[in-house]
Formats: sequence, C-alpha cells, structure tokens
Amino acid sequence: MLEGVRVLDISNLIAGPGISTILADFGADVIKVEHPDIGDYIRNWGHRKNGVPLAWKSHGRGKRLLAVNISRPEGQQVIRRIAADVDVMIESFRPGKLESWGLDYKTLAQDNPGLILIRITGWGQTGPYRNRPGFGTLAEALSGFAHITGQPAGPPTLPSFALGDGATSLVGAYSVMMALYHRDVHGGSGQTIDLSLFESMFSLLGPQAIEYDQLGIIQNRVGNRSPRGVPRNAYETKDGRWVAISASASDMAFRLFRAIGRDDMVDDPRYATAASRIENGDTVDGIVADWIRRRPLADVLARLESFDVPVSPVYDIGQIMQDPQYRARQSIVQLPDEDLGSVKMANIVPRFSRTPGTIRHTGRTEMGYDTQSILRSIGMTDGEINALSEKGTIRIASRGPKK
Repeated sequence: MLEGVRVLDISNLIAGPGISTILADFGADVIKVEHPDIGDYIRNWGHRKNGVPLAWKSHGRGKRLLAVNISRPEGQQVIRRIAADVDVMIESFRPGKLESWGLDYKTLAQDNPGLILIRITGWGQTGPYRNRPGFGTLAEALSGFAHITGQPAGPPTLPSFALGDGATSLVGAYSVMMALYHRDVHGGSGQTIDLSLFESMFSLLGPQAIEYDQLGIIQNRVGNRSPRGVPRNAYETKDGRWVAISASASDMAFRLFRAIGRDDMVDDPRYATAASRIENGDTVDGIVADWIRRRPLADVLARLESFDVPVSPVYDIGQIMQDPQYRARQSIVQLPDEDLGSVKMANIVPRFSRTPGTIRHTGRTEMGYDTQSILRSIGMTDGEINALSEKGTIRIASRGPKK
C-alpha cells in the first residue's frame, strides 16, 4: 500500500518509532536511525532472552537500521543528505534541538520542499512547558487520564503500558497520511506536524471539556464503572475469574436483567431508563455482582451469551494466546527470527482486503545493520564510509547487507 514512500526516523523510544512501524508494516521504506554506541533506548526496555531484547524485535520490525551520531557535524551531514530524498522524517527531540544541528525544517526544505517533518514532544513546540522533559507517563497524568482512572477511594492510576505513546503513534500515523494526501493529491507542499503526547491523550477522553464548560462537572474515579452508563463494570466469578460487561444501553441492560432472572427490573422505574440506572447504579451493580459471584466463569458466559448480553472474560496474555478468536483471525503472528529462531508478536492492524500489510522481518538486533548499504545508496564512497566508521560517527554491522 505504501510502496515508494520513504521514511527517515530519527526519533527514539516508542511514540515516534511506533509511527514508522505502522508505515513499515504497510510497505514504506523506513530508515531507522540509532546512536552508534547505545542504540534506541527501547533496546534496554523490558525483558531479554539470551541477551536479545524482546521488545525491540517488535518495535524495530520491518525497518532498515542506520547507526550514526547526529550530534556530530559529519553525522548531521549524513542525515541532511538522506532527508533530501525521503517523503517523511520523524523526530522526537526537545524543541530547538534540530535547529541547533542545522536540521530545522527551513534548512531541510531547501533540498526537499516536499518533505513532511513530524515532530513529537511531550508538550508541543510552543507554550510554557515546551522545554520540559516529556514522556507518556507525564502525558497520562497531565491529560486527566490518571485522575479518572482507579478506584474511588484509591490513588490516581497510571497504565502499566505505554498508552500515551501508543495513542500518539496512531495519531501520528494518520497525520502523516493526511499530509501525504494533501501533498500528492492536492498538489500541496511539504510541511511540519507538531504532535504532542499530552494532546494525543487528552483527545481520547471524551466530552469532559464541554461538560465542565457547560455544567461545571469534574469527572472523578469510579473504578471500572462508567459515569455515563450502568451497568458497566468488571465482576468476579465464583472461580476467581473476572468478566467485563458493557450493557448501559437500555435494550442491553434489559437483556442482562432477564438473563439473571430479574425480569421485574425491566419495568421498575428505578432501572427502566439510562438516567434512572445511573442514579441507582450501586443497587444495579450489587444485583449483577451477586448473581455472577455465585457462578463459575463458564456458566456466566454461557448464560449471558445466550441472551446476547455484551460480556467478555478478562484475559491475561497466556489466555489470549489460546483464544480461538485470536487464532482464527491470526491476531498473533509467528515470524522467523535470526536470533531466536521464531517469535510471536501482535499482527498488523487494520486489515485491508486488497492491500494487506506484511511484517517483512523482526527487529534486527545488531545496530547499524544497514548502515553500509544505506550510505552507499546516497552516493558515499567506501573511503568516506570507512572514515566515518573510524571516527566513531557511524557503526557498521558485521552481518548486514553491503550493497
């Protein structure tokens, strides 16, 4: 689908590289730049097997690897030469860093006026917080997400995975595609995209702004319930498993009431409307929770599914790996890997009927895997490449392609 789209990714960690992963999955040629001594920080994140960083296998998939020190003038010249012949450049340095290196958009656009530069920071390129360190965790806090997450009597709760970064990767990917469409279909020029982690998170949190503006409502923590609909919660079964139910629409709530043998609740004015169920949410949840806790998971699912109640077991990753729906859709794919033999990881989303994506290869463990072939492709001689290698400005892998 994106064959012919060229991407230069000089970002680090998750949000920026997440954008280039999505683009690579659908055919873009992605050059991923890493520091020649330490690589992308994601290489040191999470678990390893036999010294191999597992998270990197997924985050680095489908990309060509270039190890170059951008903080050195000769490294900056390498980046500028590559940027002259790509469609998209992704960066995640603090505001002003590219400018200090002579890699600002105005300079790059002199050689490549069609360039799309997406700039990812915690707080954006403008505003009083622009120079603060910015990470997904901080964005999850400042966006209001942590405030509304957790039990009512408990502390604000941060996600145990990179939610803010993942959301920003998705926003970034569709931002790039809109900029490409504007350039290539409408005859526009290149441009910069100012993308912040905190605004990506804030954009997901629903109508809080208008509710506060018009009614003064501040949403607070309600555990697994929803302030906008009842019943919606996670409930524990007799055998210690959990199920999630989302039945806040009236027809779904009524199906649930009938499934648990409480037909009387359908016509009871305390539960007959969405507003009345919210007002009596504690009672509704108590009735549903009591019915579920007296039955094992299998019985709960069989009964509720027979009434077409929206219900799902709460899975851990081990259960996900065994689930027939995941298997039927190949939501987890098994791939050959040069270090580990084969590995499993999440498959590509979404599914296109005519132009499906493909994971060309897992993340290469050796830094600078494609350095030599990339630099040769921009016209550098072996003498120039060897000189940069001797200075430590670049890193050349022992087993990467040479041409």
